[in-house]
Amino acid sequence: MSLLQSCIRGSLRTKTRLNGAKNISVGGGLSRHFSTGVLDKKQVETPLKEPVKPATGVLLMNMGGPGKLSEVEDFLTRLFSDSDIIPIPFQSVLAPLIAKRRTPKIVNQYDIIGGGSPIRSWTEKQGKLMEKLLDETSPQTAPHKSYIGFRYAAPLTEEALEEIKKDGVRRVVAFTQYPQYSCSTTGSNLNELYRKLKVMDKEGTIQWSLIDRWSTHPKLIQAFASRVEASLKEYKEEERDKVVILFSAHSLPIAAINRGDPYSAEVAATVDRVMASLGYSNPYRLVWQSQVGPSQWLGPQTNDALKGLAKQGQKNVLLVPIAFTSDHIETLYELDYEYCEEAKKLGITGIKRAESLNDSSFFIEAMADAVKQHLESNSLHTPQFPLRCPGCKNETCSEMREFFMKQK
Repeated sequence: MSLLQSCIRGSLRTKTRLNGAKNISVGGGLSRHFSTGVLDKKQVETPLKEPVKPATGVLLMNMGGPGKLSEVEDFLTRLFSDSDIIPIPFQSVLAPLIAKRRTPKIVNQYDIIGGGSPIRSWTEKQGKLMEKLLDETSPQTAPHKSYIGFRYAAPLTEEALEEIKKDGVRRVVAFTQYPQYSCSTTGSNLNELYRKLKVMDKEGTIQWSLIDRWSTHPKLIQAFASRVEASLKEYKEEERDKVVILFSAHSLPIAAINRGDPYSAEVAATVDRVMASLGYSNPYRLVWQSQVGPSQWLGPQTNDALKGLAKQGQKNVLLVPIAFTSDHIETLYELDYEYCEEAKKLGITGIKRAESLNDSSFFIEAMADAVKQHLESNSLHTPQFPLRCPGCKNETCSEMREFFMKQK
């Protein structure tokens, strides 16, 4: 019921007679002449309150994905131009050529999953839900506002920074949406953020801190475990504890692992915590997907593992995306369309895929709790962050660390 309706009904109950010479005050100081329905000009011109400026910003960083098919080539060009993830000679020349050659194939894949990546819409939803929960649980740092800074698709890092500066936010947490740190994911995002800040915030008006990894956060583990439990319940009770769980994560070149990238160890830590929370109820393996190019990558590959299990006579297999926090091309096309369909042809009739975290209430709680704990700790980053890979030769990586370690 509107305030105007309340006023009218209250007046009728008290039998107060309304006439053209009298006004009734309606919320916000507005007055209405009931005989004519005309607003009092003086009251209308009363200035509106300024919107509340966010006290704390949270920049959600991820790779991103093309929202529509026409954006695929630009997405791929940015991806292949990123030396942090794909170091190739003559990159500025070759990257656009490689992107153009691969575009038709990738366009077809996005077309199959609905014409674009849903990662932006999921990230926006996750951010809004996180904001609301943070305002309730951490009122001392409220109001909070989330921003999205994708590496290869809109909204790009510089777009997020433009919005942050426009809002006048002075305290921002850069929050990786890759739970496990890799130089090719979180590292690349942070390097890009550092480069853009040197240009867009030369005066250092924004104070930054980082949630650079959160692979074993208890609520994140609970979020993953709840998805696994829900999927296992879809199997017959007598078969449930024999279902093979394949935790699938994006692979990484062996050269990166040999350089000292911590990604594989941190993914393994997440898997172990999830299985511990499930009481190690099922046989399981950690497998790797999305290999690109002829070089040696971390294995076994997810599709090769499925072929091997089929030969062993396994009928029930549950795929669990363990390094992704929302649906995108790797879950909706690669896992659902390619691997699951191939597994059925191989005889794995009980192949299923656990739902991605998306808007899981446990996951939203995990996001909010990670930010709350970080803010309360007054830390700039995790203890792991200052250590570069022993074999690192990327000077930007060194400069980026120095920049974020000197924020106080």
